[in-house]
Amino acid sequence: MTQRDSQSVERIAARLRGDAARAWAVMRRQGPSQAQFWLIALLIGTAAGFAALGFRIGISALQTALYGTDDMRLASVARTLPWYWVLAVPVLGGLVVGVILHRFTPDGRVRAVADVIEGAALNRGRVEVKAGLASALASLVTLSSGGSSGREGPVVHLAGVISTWVADRINASGMTGRDLLGCAVAGAVSASFNAPIAGTLFALEVVLRHFAVHAFAPIAIAAVAGTVINRLKFGDVTEFTLPADAGLAFYVELPAFLILGLVSGLVAVALMKAIFWAEDVASAVQARTGLPRWLRPAVAGLLLGLLAIPFPHIIGVGYETTSAALTGGIGLSEAIAFAVVKTLAVAITLGGRMGGGVFSPSLVIGALTGLAFGLVATGLLPEVSGTETLYALAGMGAVAAAVLGAPISTAMIVFELTGDWQTGLAVMCAVSLSTALASRMVDRSFFLTQLERREVHLAAGPQAYLLATLMVTGVMRPAGSGAAPPEAEAWALVEAGTFVGEQRTLEAAMPLFESTGAAFLPVVRLGGEGEAPELLGTLHHVDALRAYNRALADTAAEEHS
Repeated sequence: MTQRDSQSVERIAARLRGDAARAWAVMRRQGPSQAQFWLIALLIGTAAGFAALGFRIGISALQTALYGTDDMRLASVARTLPWYWVLAVPVLGGLVVGVILHRFTPDGRVRAVADVIEGAALNRGRVEVKAGLASALASLVTLSSGGSSGREGPVVHLAGVISTWVADRINASGMTGRDLLGCAVAGAVSASFNAPIAGTLFALEVVLRHFAVHAFAPIAIAAVAGTVINRLKFGDVTEFTLPADAGLAFYVELPAFLILGLVSGLVAVALMKAIFWAEDVASAVQARTGLPRWLRPAVAGLLLGLLAIPFPHIIGVGYETTSAALTGGIGLSEAIAFAVVKTLAVAITLGGRMGGGVFSPSLVIGALTGLAFGLVATGLLPEVSGTETLYALAGMGAVAAAVLGAPISTAMIVFELTGDWQTGLAVMCAVSLSTALASRMVDRSFFLTQLERREVHLAAGPQAYLLATLMVTGVMRPAGSGAAPPEAEAWALVEAGTFVGEQRTLEAAMPLFESTGAAFLPVVRLGGEGEAPELLGTLHHVDALRAYNRALADTAAEEHS
């Protein structure tokens, strides 16, 4: 190459670097174009798919090292292991989990789907990164060492960490950040379950909680990317295989599936209530005894180990038990007993803050519930009944849908997990009634009820939570400005105790307007002991209402765009 050619190449390279830098600056300032966003969605879906795949492989590898097999044969192999090993592994796993969470999270709590929903609604599509990574590692240890939970919760939050990193790099707006979060979640769920349709719907129905057209295409692209990652490793196979004769016998059988839906809704509520009860009891015992928070998962591991000695099916995600239920390999008494014990094990795991998700356990308990119901129903009316395994399939979807509060995406996951699309009527009957019943006995879903217990009010919709996203300092009129009232009037209200702090939101201010009838509230910065407060400005009722209306309009525009 001549010197002239070399200089020409250098000039072209310099020009390309300059163009790339300018494009990056424009994207950070104005946001990505549609084409850029779809490319980012593809990359995020791929990254989330690899994260989900790595998480699954990591669980399988560590599980095999500890128990000698992966989840598909874990219960059978655990029966042959020495009792002291079955007891010791969950305790050691809980100890490791406790140390991880104590060291890397501010409250010792695992982040999961509820935190992703909160990030989408209240934090411009962002989630906690450090605590999220620690939660993923803790959940991996939990699921590998005998914890009775699922892998979808930590995987969804891990996907949120990926989208948060990207959103921060490109300075994404709230709407773009939420769409990126939806893409990451879709990619992760699709890769976890080899279910692209369900992954797309899960992101829209559960995380974003709307079906905006503008978000569908990039989220679907990300879901496809995540599915491809899964199939490159595991092939185009379903998680569960049903018997060939698992079909609906007569349409007259459909009322039985409606009854199954009601039963499944009650079972789902019992599962959720058990988890919340275990959480409350564990927290009360911890506070009363002074137990260090890093020991709490180890105590839960001890209880799990004791329970796993007579009931090894509780260990891990539970795919072997679910598969046995879907193929009719479990009797009536076993199905009932296994469902009760599994519910207790899930409550211990999550109440003990060991980590993991709730979706896979709900599939196990749902399949066992449906099988037990089906054995009774087909035994009473054999001449108009199909197989009991169809009831197991419908029960699996019904309990999971009621727990997630997501009938559409859960029904799709059930179909894609089994590859059976001919049983749609039965599954839809059960899913619809279970969700309708359970949503009236909790705050719509397990995740939204979790948030309500933390005083995060998302279940009622944007009109309830948007006030919490608006800081009073962003709406107030600064002190001394021409639009502010005389400071003497503001100080008179402060002396009467009618004011709001600078760190408060409109959620705290609006009740004050209602109770006092004041036209404005002073916004103050409270000093230390003996220091006078500082008047920052005044929050006017009309300005607060105007800001709230704008937020409602923006949310409606996003959800209908």
